[in-house]
Amino acid sequence: QVQLVESGGGLVQPGGSLTLSCAASGSIFNFSDMGWYRQAPGKDRELVARITSGFSTNYADSVKGRFTISRDNAKKTAYLQMNSLKPEDTAVYYCNSNYRSAHVYWGQGTQVTVSS
Repeated sequence: QVQLVESGGGLVQPGGSLTLSCAASGSIFNFSDMGWYRQAPGKDRELVARITSGFSTNYADSVKGRFTISRDNAKKTAYLQMNSLKPEDTAVYYCNSNYRSAHVYWGQGTQVTVSS
């Protein structure tokens, strides 16, 4: 069993920055792909960024050049560095762990609000 705990959300002004963290329990973190998703009110959950167990990354077009996903296997933690935040980035952000598509876990979510 894997538990994911997100932290780092909050209120930030447009143009500001936040870093989200996702701390994982269990023994499969190093072998799992990690992702950050978000869900805004009235919208579907969408992929923001993903980093594979081999450290390959991909991003949604809407965040390319502004967000950076990373991972620290020694700390079993994934990060999402968010810069140049926009009001449309406001959403609940969820951490996701995926091991061979058979073991998929979600965190509880953390609210990010971008507003002046």
